[in-house]
Amino acid sequence: MRILAVSALLAGAASVATAAPIAIKDDRGHTVTLPDTPRRIVSLLPSLTETVCELGDCAKVVGVDRFSNFPARVQALPKLGGLDDTSIETLVALKPDVVLLGVSARVIDRLEGLGLKVVALEPKSMTDVQRVLGKVGQVLGREDDARRLWNRIDGHIAQSAATLPPAARGLSVYYEVDAGPYGAGTVSFMGEILTRLGARNIIPAELGPFPKLNPEFIVRADPQVIMVGQRNAPGLTQRPGWQGIRAVRNQRICVWIPAESDVLVRPGPRMSEAAALMARCLREAAAGPVAPPTVPFTAPPGGMR
Repeated sequence: MRILAVSALLAGAASVATAAPIAIKDDRGHTVTLPDTPRRIVSLLPSLTETVCELGDCAKVVGVDRFSNFPARVQALPKLGGLDDTSIETLVALKPDVVLLGVSARVIDRLEGLGLKVVALEPKSMTDVQRVLGKVGQVLGREDDARRLWNRIDGHIAQSAATLPPAARGLSVYYEVDAGPYGAGTVSFMGEILTRLGARNIIPAELGPFPKLNPEFIVRADPQVIMVGQRNAPGLTQRPGWQGIRAVRNQRICVWIPAESDVLVRPGPRMSEAAALMARCLREAAAGPVAPPTVPFTAPPGGMR
């Protein structure tokens, strides 16, 4: 018994000795050191919430921003607000080991001033998404899982591209992300997916990932297909000069219901589903007028995630 007790003590001491701190360089360029793999996580960005859950650690998430709604289990968690109105008091009471949020979150300095560990990550391009998956994998001690997840996303995007007929390739597309109007540029993750699907984005790379556009620019570009969320769709075809745009004239406007918009605008694990949605739109546009949305998109059998 004495030998067994000593062995157990030695094994415990060895595990403590080998538990190394985790150092992560976030998107601010700050190196954040965690003493160990976190057991309590707050996520204040929907794409980061989805990433943590997809990597298998959803049970460790103790609080989220108000927009995190997937997977379903996070809807029961405390909602801590948004970019401008995060509830600091409620967040601190959750005693997180780490807070994951976007670089543009205004609460970063305050949280760090209270002694919380903060990792700021904000993907805008597909390269960013791959990197952020790796960073979250590093935080969770699931780096191999993160690599496998990226390979799966990348492979499924390629599969969506392969399903498109020749008539659906080369179509010019305007993707409106907000009624500013703001568009998804060529260098955004959404624009990069469109490029992988063989579409031609009307917004050139030099305008950045999500530029605010002059409406006349869109009229002059004359896209063959328009993609827009349901919230921004009302009145779109009545904008000055828009009746002459080919997408409007030929009724090739894909309107995303809210659940689909969530998939499309979040640079994270469901990007493969986003590619499938865009591919469906291009396929339908190539065939003729696009029917208005009725039911949510469902990933093909076998899953896109």
